[in-house]
Amino acid sequence: MTPKIELHLHLEGAAPPDFIRAMAKEKSVDLSRIFDADGGYAYRDFNHFLSVYEAATSVLTSPEDYARLTAAVLEESAAQGVVYTESFISPDFCGGGDLGAWREYLHAIGEAADRAEAAHGITLRACITPIRHFGPDRAKPIACCAAETVGDFVTGFGLAGDEMAGKPGDFAYAFDMAREAGLRLTCHAGEWGGAASVRDAVRDLRVERIGHGVQAIEDPGLVDQLAEDGITLECCPGSNVFLGVFPSWKAHPIEKLRQKGVKVTVSTDDPPFFHTTMTREYEMLAETFGWDEEVFAEVTRNALDAAFCDADTRAKIAKKLEPAA
Repeated sequence: MTPKIELHLHLEGAAPPDFIRAMAKEKSVDLSRIFDADGGYAYRDFNHFLSVYEAATSVLTSPEDYARLTAAVLEESAAQGVVYTESFISPDFCGGGDLGAWREYLHAIGEAADRAEAAHGITLRACITPIRHFGPDRAKPIACCAAETVGDFVTGFGLAGDEMAGKPGDFAYAFDMAREAGLRLTCHAGEWGGAASVRDAVRDLRVERIGHGVQAIEDPGLVDQLAEDGITLECCPGSNVFLGVFPSWKAHPIEKLRQKGVKVTVSTDDPPFFHTTMTREYEMLAETFGWDEEVFAEVTRNALDAAFCDADTRAKIAKKLEPAA
């Protein structure tokens, strides 16, 4: 199986439905409303997806719960050939933004990640995210949690949630805190907010990666800027098509962006919600755009170069990408 790197994965959003159902049963919580007849997650549109996501997350109430979640997610990712992944994790969901509680959650997640690496050969790094629709004031203690726990495991800082809530610049204070602490920066933009949201995030938050970013295709000048500045896009084609950002795989701009010199990568976002896997993403990209081993190798190199990890980790992952002798 082709070794893969994933840079855009929400930890709770990657929770298998069976895992959340089991957790709800253990805690006597009725979450039947968030599942469809086939047992998958059920929602009407993006905003309803956010509410279903938060309902699923509601049964994860302890560090041990998050350790179990991390183990389940990494086992599934490793089964798809992923050798390195970065997951968005929010102290909002892990202790309510309290630094002491966050440390306990983070310790449990980190230990589970270490066990998964030993068992499955997959390396996890954490990208800490405030939730955009919770507001910029709420982002400040989340940035504090990130800054106080930066290290080998906590390496990035981003912004997730409803992209239409406020503007990137509203969160500049939190991003400045994270930058000063040495965290690498990304931001969701250009999924729903148009090309302008990408331009705003790059200008106002000074990020080096953009989560999604695909609506940049609407602005040729912005596309040129992204290519010139080396901004990497964390593209999630299956997610975009499933949610209707683009009407079909053929209409997705990932190949046009790549042809224009933009550094694109491939991720699954919230895979069980969008009925995808990294294997399916690769299959659909090959089928739709004729991507071959050379193109996938280029995209994987982009991901490795843009990964929020130290040089030793990067070198270790690079060895895993080398073809077998």
